[in-house]
Amino acid sequence: MNAELDFAPLLPMEALAALAALSLAAVVLCLWRGAPGWALRALAALALLTALANPSLRQELRDPLPDVAIVVTDASASNAIDGRAAQTQGAEDELRAALDTLAADPDAPLEVRYARVAPHSGGVSDADRGTRLLEALESAAAEVAPDRLAGAVLITDGQAHDAEALESFPAPVHVLVTGREGEWDRRLALEAAPAFGIVGEEVEIAFRIEALGDAPETATRSARLEMRVDGKLVAAPEVPVGRSARLRMKIEHGGANVVSLSVPMREGELTDRNNAAVFTVNGVRDRLRVLLVSGEPHPGERTWRNLLKADPSVDLVHFTILRPPTKQDGVPVFELSLISFPTRELFMDKVDEFDLIIFDRYRRRGVLPNAYIENVGRYVREGGAVLIASGPAFAGVESLYRTPLRDILPGRPTARIIEEGFRPEITEMGQRHPVTAGLTHEGPAPVGDAAPAGAAPNWGRWFRVIEMEPTSGQTVMNGAGAPLLILDRVGEGRVAALASDHAWLWTRGFEGGGPQAELLRRLAHWLMKEPELEEEALTAEVAGAAVEVTRRSVATEPGRLTAVSPSGETIETMFEPAGPGLWRAAFEAGETGLWTLTDGVLEGVAAVGPPAPKEFENPVSTGALLAGLSEATRGGVLRVADGMPDLRRVRPGRAAAGRGWIGLARADAYSVRDIALTPLAPGWLMLLLSAGLAVLAWRREGR
Repeated sequence: MNAELDFAPLLPMEALAALAALSLAAVVLCLWRGAPGWALRALAALALLTALANPSLRQELRDPLPDVAIVVTDASASNAIDGRAAQTQGAEDELRAALDTLAADPDAPLEVRYARVAPHSGGVSDADRGTRLLEALESAAAEVAPDRLAGAVLITDGQAHDAEALESFPAPVHVLVTGREGEWDRRLALEAAPAFGIVGEEVEIAFRIEALGDAPETATRSARLEMRVDGKLVAAPEVPVGRSARLRMKIEHGGANVVSLSVPMREGELTDRNNAAVFTVNGVRDRLRVLLVSGEPHPGERTWRNLLKADPSVDLVHFTILRPPTKQDGVPVFELSLISFPTRELFMDKVDEFDLIIFDRYRRRGVLPNAYIENVGRYVREGGAVLIASGPAFAGVESLYRTPLRDILPGRPTARIIEEGFRPEITEMGQRHPVTAGLTHEGPAPVGDAAPAGAAPNWGRWFRVIEMEPTSGQTVMNGAGAPLLILDRVGEGRVAALASDHAWLWTRGFEGGGPQAELLRRLAHWLMKEPELEEEALTAEVAGAAVEVTRRSVATEPGRLTAVSPSGETIETMFEPAGPGLWRAAFEAGETGLWTLTDGVLEGVAAVGPPAPKEFENPVSTGALLAGLSEATRGGVLRVADGMPDLRRVRPGRAAAGRGWIGLARADAYSVRDIALTPLAPGWLMLLLSAGLAVLAWRREGR
């Protein structure tokens, strides 16, 4: 029960003050004139004013509310290194026991609420927000009335990345800092990294190695930097510490080039989690150079030309042989072609500058000597690409198979030409091969004969196939019962043989047409070694902490996926079928950095998280970042390694920390159960008293 005086004036305060002033003036006048009843008149006026003030005794029945203390534990990744996790757990256990003892005091009830800052996953959507310690404190305090807060205790390494988020707090904030004095570390900071690079050219990477804390002199001079691309070591230069440095890297292939820079960990360093930076450079081809040689004018010639010219990344050199050197009809050469065919320059001097050579219905008529064609075979074996688009001549004596090029061709012509209507079919191997897998064509229903088994029902027919016997490679399409498209690898290069010259019928939309543009585009890009069309590939896509791994294979079904984290932990999962020749597996990455992936045959990498985790920008423990908030609330900053401080209760407004102790303020909050008001000056009584005093004053003065 709590009692206090309460007033409920019957008149406005201004009127009451005016009456008090008039009464005082009247009493002073009486005193000045020597009236003997002035004191009685003063008491009468006081009684009347008291009645108008309407005083009462206010009695509250109160229920005390327990004070609330908040404990925030930092469980972030940086507070788990160098034995800090054990320090944190020990401090939390001792603090919990001390708080339980305080909470048992019936004269000062205390309620304790605990909050925990969990570590971020490897690839959270907001990427790398660091340790949000004060956000956790603010969130926990938002559920409590400010007048009930007794204080807060933060158990942390001091590396809070939201130190400016909370400028004030209604109760003392204490910081118990884990770690030890004299810590040091080194950090690799990525300053600039390109997102794209041209295949075959170099890109420049800017970085800096920093020494943090009380680093020894030997660690502040230089360090050996290891650069890996797709997991393979490509450079290991010695670079200075504390200054910006630059390194150049050559883009070896198109698609994703996963680059990791790392500095080996030295003895005494806190962690190697900030000694590496991982990023991806997408390799793009500046210009793809294609040489198209058409043996004679024909309707399909424009199909190849239009396809290649439509691609802005392709530089096309196209020659059409209008007549052989042996043909003498009297027509001047300058009337037949814009320029003469520079055979030696193209096939001997500059053949290696082309990414792809296409022989479109080419026939052996003495234009290219065998030495030139033999050089094309050498070009393929050393990494080039050749596409043979066959015409009727391929089955006869003028066939390219009767040149040195036969050593690299995947099929032998039988001299038979099949001229009948058929619809191209994708073979079982073709269903798995990326060049032909999933080819579709939406258009009007075809007319004519019913499509044979296995054919796409809405593809138009072709009418010519040069029969070949496959000698190597993979047959991905058939036509009229014979191989239609054979793909092969020769040495470092690739060869494709298309046994028909009727693809142009699809371009013209004959019987609804077909997927000629997509087929020829994929074929050309496979020959030019575009990564997305590799038959055997292991690739990964990262979205937050989720990693999806795709395995493509035309051979055997893959087994189990093994993913190795940057710290060496292993995750194993099974591949699930996702289509012909396609399998997928997914897992959650628990840490940032470069993950190594393998199915036992192929290896790949996945870069999870930001290039340089914010959590480890500076892992050296410190109380400086939180000292401002602690001082503003009369709290303290202490090291756990120096021993756990005593815990006591203090009065509000007093210092809440000292040598070896911290305090929680007594808020003494309460809730009111009932209120009782007892009038102290009833109007009738005060009026009677005032009238009696006035009569006594008149009687005395009347004598």
